[in-house]
Amino acid sequence: MVGLSSITGILSQDMAIDLGTANTLVYVKGRGVILSEPSVVAYHVKDGSKKVLAVGEDAKLMLGRTPGSIEAIRPMREGVIADFDVAEEMIKHFIRKVHKRSTFSKPKIIVCVPHGATPVEKRAIRQSVLSAGARKAGLIAEPIAAAIGAGMPITDPTGNMVVDVGGGTTEVAVLSLGDIVYARSIRVGGDRMDESIINYLRRHHNLLVGESTAERIKTSIGTARTPDDGRGSSMMIRGRDILNGIPKEIEITQLHLSEALSEPVQQICEAVMTALETTPPDLAADIVDRGVMLTGGGALLGDLDLALRERTGLAVSIADQSLNCVALGTGKALEFEKQLRHAIDYDS
Repeated sequence: MVGLSSITGILSQDMAIDLGTANTLVYVKGRGVILSEPSVVAYHVKDGSKKVLAVGEDAKLMLGRTPGSIEAIRPMREGVIADFDVAEEMIKHFIRKVHKRSTFSKPKIIVCVPHGATPVEKRAIRQSVLSAGARKAGLIAEPIAAAIGAGMPITDPTGNMVVDVGGGTTEVAVLSLGDIVYARSIRVGGDRMDESIINYLRRHHNLLVGESTAERIKTSIGTARTPDDGRGSSMMIRGRDILNGIPKEIEITQLHLSEALSEPVQQICEAVMTALETTPPDLAADIVDRGVMLTGGGALLGDLDLALRERTGLAVSIADQSLNCVALGTGKALEFEKQLRHAIDYDS
């Protein structure tokens, strides 16, 4: 007699979700990463009741451009849920988009959480996923997922170091034998870089720009170290002049950006240095031998690998699909659940 649970297991599509501050990715068992959208929800507020207007790409276009009756919210802050109801709506939306037959079977879902998340934050994520329609919700630590996704041999008895620079957090971890030896999560990531650019332009150029402009500047010409020719490439940006309140356009170069981003980059380098200092000597020797793997969207920042190499003296390599690493790793954890049983936490 085949148990009912095994039948529903065959029929439902198990998923892995990388619930990020900036982007949410969904991996479906057997199909790979099939959804990658910004973690943004837009609401229409009328008489105190909220109605969801858009989620993902469409909602991101509304950020910072909404009239009074519409709110565009990013429910995730620094890797954890900041707005519970909105996050739940967003997860529901993404699950529905991927999971067609929702009537009969509920999927089993594994979600990754930052290593530094508190038990309360973990429970919030688990509750959100369960109330969004999961049969079972497992949690996996983000550094482990990132390392699996980058193709590192984490089950070997050798030290592997992974630096996952996400939107809200940067996770620095040393892994061996499929588990974390040392991990540290600092709340510096892509968002903090955007803030630094906004503050820099306000202080040095008397120019006010919004978050989406700052992000565009960062992805176009952002760099972690001073350009070799002292100036680097440049781009025109528009914003509002603080002095007279009129919109204006100025030119900004990579030199400006390396100055603007020096603080967040410095913090990331320091976290890596601290990790190396606290690693047991034999594992540290392995890391010197194998280098550091850089994953996450922040790994795409220009010359971040070189900046790290200059500071630490280690070989730094960037993962192939750095944006998808965590989602791919969480998906692999779903496929090879037996071997990674210790890393997935189903009950807390």
